Amino acid sequence: MTTLPTVFITGASSGIGATYAERFARRGHDLVLVARNKSRLDALAMRLREQHQIAVEVLQADLTNSAELPALETRLRHDARIGILINNAGMLQAGHFLEQSPEAIESQIALNITALTRLAAAIAPRLAQSGTGSIVNIGSVVGFSPEFGISLYGATKAYVLSLTESLSEELKGTGVTITALCPGVTATNMLAQA
Repeated sequence: MTTLPTVFITGASSGIGATYAERFARRGHDLVLVARNKSRLDALAMRLREQHQIAVEVLQADLTNSAELPALETRLRHDARIGILINNAGMLQAGHFLEQSPEAIESQIALNITALTRLAAAIAPRLAQSGTGSIVNIGSVVGFSPEFGISLYGATKAYVLSLTESLSEELKGTGVTITALCPGVTATNMLAQA
Protein backbone atom coordinates (compact mmCIF):
# COMPACT_ATOMS: atom_id res chain seq x y z
CA MET A 1 0.00 0.00 0.00
CA THR A 2 1.33 3.45 -0.95
CA THR A 3 1.41 6.09 1.78
CA LEU A 4 -0.26 9.31 0.72
CA PRO A 5 1.89 12.44 1.07
CA THR A 6 1.16 14.91 3.83
CA VAL A 7 -0.23 18.22 2.56
CA PHE A 8 1.11 21.53 3.92
CA ILE A 9 -1.47 24.32 3.49
CA THR A 10 -0.93 28.01 4.28
CA GLY A 11 -3.88 30.30 4.90
CA ALA A 12 -5.77 27.16 5.92
CA SER A 13 -8.15 28.60 8.51
CA SER A 14 -10.84 29.65 6.01
CA GLY A 15 -11.79 30.10 2.37
CA ILE A 16 -9.79 28.34 -0.34
CA GLY A 17 -7.24 26.97 2.16
CA ALA A 18 -9.93 25.35 4.32
CA THR A 19 -11.55 23.91 1.18
CA TYR A 20 -8.23 22.37 0.12
CA ALA A 21 -7.86 20.92 3.64
CA GLU A 22 -11.32 19.37 3.46
CA ARG A 23 -10.75 17.87 0.01
CA PHE A 24 -7.36 16.36 0.85
CA ALA A 25 -8.66 15.05 4.19
CA ARG A 26 -11.53 13.35 2.36
CA ARG A 27 -8.92 11.56 0.22
CA GLY A 28 -7.04 10.36 3.33
CA HIS A 29 -4.05 12.74 3.35
CA ASP A 30 -2.56 13.89 6.66
CA LEU A 31 -2.35 17.67 6.92
CA VAL A 32 -0.19 20.47 8.29
CA LEU A 33 -2.36 23.59 8.52
CA VAL A 34 -0.78 27.05 8.81
CA ALA A 35 -2.52 30.38 9.52
CA ARG A 36 -2.65 33.24 12.01
CA ASN A 37 -6.05 32.37 13.49
CA LYS A 38 -5.31 29.46 15.82
CA SER A 39 -8.87 29.03 17.10
CA ARG A 40 -10.22 28.56 13.57
CA LEU A 41 -7.33 26.23 12.72
CA ASP A 42 -7.97 24.17 15.85
CA ALA A 43 -11.70 23.89 15.09
CA LEU A 44 -11.03 22.83 11.49
CA ALA A 45 -8.35 20.34 12.58
CA MET A 46 -10.63 18.76 15.17
CA ARG A 47 -13.47 18.38 12.67
CA LEU A 48 -11.21 16.88 9.99
CA ARG A 49 -9.61 14.43 12.44
CA GLU A 50 -13.02 13.22 13.60
CA GLN A 51 -14.61 12.99 10.16
CA HIS A 52 -11.71 11.48 8.23
CA GLN A 53 -9.45 9.74 10.81
CA ILE A 54 -6.33 11.55 9.63
CA ALA A 55 -3.49 13.32 11.44
CA VAL A 56 -3.79 17.11 11.39
CA GLU A 57 -1.09 19.37 12.79
CA VAL A 58 -1.76 23.06 13.42
CA LEU A 59 1.00 25.66 13.12
CA GLN A 60 0.07 29.22 14.04
CA ALA A 61 2.19 31.66 12.04
CA ASP A 62 1.99 35.16 10.62
CA LEU A 63 3.67 34.88 7.24
CA THR A 64 4.05 38.66 6.97
CA ASN A 65 6.58 38.37 9.81
CA SER A 66 9.86 37.22 8.27
CA ALA A 67 11.02 35.92 11.66
CA GLU A 68 8.30 33.25 11.54
CA LEU A 69 9.30 31.85 8.13
CA PRO A 70 12.53 29.95 9.00
CA ALA A 71 10.76 27.32 11.14
CA LEU A 72 8.29 26.62 8.34
CA GLU A 73 11.08 26.51 5.74
CA THR A 74 13.02 24.04 7.87
CA ARG A 75 9.96 21.84 8.15
CA LEU A 76 9.40 21.87 4.38
CA ARG A 77 13.08 21.15 3.68
CA HIS A 78 13.39 18.19 6.02
CA ASP A 79 10.00 16.51 6.58
CA ALA A 80 9.95 13.84 3.86
CA ARG A 81 6.30 13.05 4.62
CA ILE A 82 5.26 16.44 3.17
CA GLY A 83 4.83 15.97 -0.57
CA ILE A 84 2.36 18.73 -1.43
CA LEU A 85 2.56 22.45 -0.68
CA ILE A 86 -0.55 24.58 -1.10
CA ASN A 87 0.77 28.17 -1.03
CA ASN A 88 -2.61 29.75 -0.33
CA ALA A 89 -2.02 32.52 2.23
CA GLY A 90 -2.65 35.91 0.68
CA MET A 91 -3.99 39.36 1.33
CA LEU A 92 -5.97 41.92 -0.62
CA GLN A 93 -5.81 45.56 0.43
CA ALA A 94 -8.32 47.53 -1.58
CA GLY A 95 -7.85 51.21 -2.27
CA HIS A 96 -5.95 53.39 -4.67
CA PHE A 97 -2.21 52.83 -4.82
CA LEU A 98 -1.57 56.46 -3.87
CA GLU A 99 -3.47 55.90 -0.61
CA GLN A 100 -1.54 52.80 0.53
CA SER A 101 0.71 53.21 3.55
CA PRO A 102 4.27 51.91 3.42
CA GLU A 103 3.31 49.31 6.07
CA ALA A 104 0.32 48.09 4.03
CA ILE A 105 2.47 47.80 0.90
CA GLU A 106 5.18 45.92 2.77
CA SER A 107 2.69 43.49 4.36
CA GLN A 108 1.03 42.64 1.07
CA ILE A 109 4.35 42.02 -0.68
CA ALA A 110 5.66 40.02 2.31
CA LEU A 111 2.67 37.68 2.27
CA ASN A 112 1.75 37.44 -1.41
CA ILE A 113 5.30 37.30 -2.78
CA THR A 114 8.05 36.79 -0.20
CA ALA A 115 6.46 34.07 1.96
CA LEU A 116 5.09 32.19 -1.05
CA THR A 117 8.50 32.27 -2.77
CA ARG A 118 10.49 31.26 0.29
CA LEU A 119 8.19 28.33 1.10
CA ALA A 120 8.28 27.07 -2.50
CA ALA A 121 12.08 27.44 -2.51
CA ALA A 122 12.30 25.46 0.73
CA ILE A 123 10.43 22.40 -0.55
CA ALA A 124 11.24 22.35 -4.28
CA PRO A 125 14.80 20.93 -4.05
CA ARG A 126 13.67 18.05 -1.83
CA LEU A 127 10.72 17.24 -4.09
CA ALA A 128 12.92 17.36 -7.19
CA GLN A 129 15.45 15.05 -5.56
CA SER A 130 12.71 12.57 -4.60
CA GLY A 131 11.19 12.76 -8.08
CA THR A 132 7.64 13.40 -6.90
CA GLY A 133 5.43 16.04 -5.32
CA SER A 134 3.39 19.14 -6.05
CA ILE A 135 3.42 22.85 -5.36
CA VAL A 136 0.19 24.79 -5.88
CA ASN A 137 0.53 28.58 -5.78
CA ILE A 138 -2.73 30.47 -5.41
CA GLY A 139 -2.82 33.38 -7.82
CA SER A 140 -5.80 35.30 -9.16
CA VAL A 141 -7.37 36.29 -12.46
CA VAL A 142 -6.16 39.82 -11.72
CA GLY A 143 -2.65 38.47 -12.26
CA PHE A 144 -3.60 38.34 -15.96
CA SER A 145 -5.54 41.58 -16.13
CA PRO A 146 -5.17 44.13 -13.31
CA GLU A 147 -8.23 45.78 -11.81
CA PHE A 148 -8.76 49.39 -10.75
CA GLY A 149 -8.37 49.89 -7.00
CA ILE A 150 -6.30 46.77 -6.36
CA SER A 151 -3.13 47.52 -8.34
CA LEU A 152 -0.67 46.10 -5.83
CA TYR A 153 -2.70 42.92 -5.35
CA GLY A 154 -2.83 42.41 -9.13
CA ALA A 155 0.91 42.99 -9.38
CA THR A 156 1.65 40.45 -6.63
CA LYS A 157 -0.57 37.88 -8.32
CA ALA A 158 1.13 38.52 -11.68
CA TYR A 159 4.37 37.66 -9.88
CA VAL A 160 2.81 34.42 -8.56
CA LEU A 161 1.76 33.44 -12.08
CA SER A 162 5.17 34.28 -13.58
CA LEU A 163 7.08 32.45 -10.84
CA THR A 164 4.87 29.38 -11.20
CA GLU A 165 5.33 29.27 -14.98
CA SER A 166 9.10 29.63 -14.58
CA LEU A 167 9.29 26.92 -11.92
CA SER A 168 7.20 24.62 -14.08
CA GLU A 169 9.77 24.94 -16.86
CA GLU A 170 12.72 24.67 -14.50
CA LEU A 171 11.39 21.52 -12.82
CA LYS A 172 10.20 19.84 -16.03
CA GLY A 173 11.20 16.19 -16.03
CA THR A 174 11.77 15.99 -12.26
CA GLY A 175 8.36 14.46 -11.46
CA VAL A 176 7.30 17.59 -9.56
CA THR A 177 4.14 19.39 -10.68
CA ILE A 178 3.86 23.15 -10.27
CA THR A 179 0.42 24.70 -10.62
CA ALA A 180 -1.01 28.21 -10.37
CA LEU A 181 -4.65 28.32 -9.38
CA CYS A 182 -6.08 31.65 -10.56
CA PRO A 183 -9.63 32.04 -9.22
CA GLY A 184 -11.93 34.94 -9.96
CA VAL A 185 -13.84 36.75 -7.24
CA THR A 186 -14.37 34.24 -4.44
CA ALA A 187 -16.43 34.76 -1.30
CA THR A 188 -13.69 34.40 1.34
CA ASN A 189 -12.67 36.23 4.52
CA MET A 190 -9.93 37.95 2.51
CA LEU A 191 -12.55 39.66 0.33
CA ALA A 192 -14.60 40.70 3.35
CA GLN A 193 -11.54 42.12 5.13
CA ALA A 194 -10.48 44.15 2.08
